[in-house]
Amino acid sequence: MPLGSLMIDIEGLALTENDKNRLLNPLVAGVILFGRHYESIQQLQKLTTEIHQLRHPRLLIAVDHEGGRVQRFREEFTRLPAMGELGELYHQDKIESLKMAETIGWLLATELLAAGVDFSFAPVLDLDYGDSRVIGDRAFDANEFVVAELAAKVMLGMHKAGMACVAKHFPGHGYIEQDTHKEVAVDNRSLAEISQKDIQPFLKLISQKIEGVMPAHVIYSKVDTKPAGFSAKWLQEILRDQCHFNGAIISDDMSMQAAVQFGSSLERVNKALEAGCDLVLLCNDLVMVDEVLSQLVWQANVLNHSRLIRLHGKPILQQQHLHSSPLWQAAAYKINSFRDQRQQQEIIL
Repeated sequence: MPLGSLMIDIEGLALTENDKNRLLNPLVAGVILFGRHYESIQQLQKLTTEIHQLRHPRLLIAVDHEGGRVQRFREEFTRLPAMGELGELYHQDKIESLKMAETIGWLLATELLAAGVDFSFAPVLDLDYGDSRVIGDRAFDANEFVVAELAAKVMLGMHKAGMACVAKHFPGHGYIEQDTHKEVAVDNRSLAEISQKDIQPFLKLISQKIEGVMPAHVIYSKVDTKPAGFSAKWLQEILRDQCHFNGAIISDDMSMQAAVQFGSSLERVNKALEAGCDLVLLCNDLVMVDEVLSQLVWQANVLNHSRLIRLHGKPILQQQHLHSSPLWQAAAYKINSFRDQRQQQEIIL
């Protein structure tokens, strides 16, 4: 059974019969996990193994695991610093920051892959303009070239570990103050300004073959009246044709308030797919999932499927060998030391 076009979540720490029925639906391509789906490494491995064994090719398993305040799994995982801390280090010691970025990317990916997770929605390529309520220190920096350099190194580390990358939030979420989880957001800048600044990190990673891009639920009013994730102009004309991106386009969550304004759950999913998304996220609302699965009529094509297949993880280290690996030990020590140093600096300040 080929992969479908929807990524959904599940009820709890283990699969229920209802979960299994949903995941066996041909419209489904994978599962996104949240903190409520995690109790321990052992539990997570059992869950991911069961999900992967349901179908062939195996369903994708993803998570938001960026570091800082957005890290769904914490206990038994290395606590990763916020990417903004890498940006601060960049201005103090550029070479060391780039080495640290690659190490963070490698460790982030290695620990997730060892637990059976295929990929994280990372890195964040938004610029830190200083006013966003949702981005903040999730962004590497305010400077587009610094963001591009550091993100490219994070991606390199993730690739060395065997993990694909999904950059977000195209064409840039950092300029606006609003949180799209809770409200509609409008960016009134021109396409020229957005292209000169916010799109530059995406171009850098696209040139280095990033596998996925997530568009923002933001309306860029001078370009289109629809949010980027519902806009064929943004996804097909700009991202595909002008930016030459040929990987997977993955929508942000359809239950976010900035998306809810654009129709019923079925209408939102159809709009995202018709605009050019290869994969649509349905999170935190299983009633919505059931509605869409029962009503959606959509046939993914071979190209959609091939883009998604590239997101399957290829782990280098297995969980039973992870903590005994000198590579993991060195990387974990380096990141823990960096985080401890940063905390000490904050105490002194």
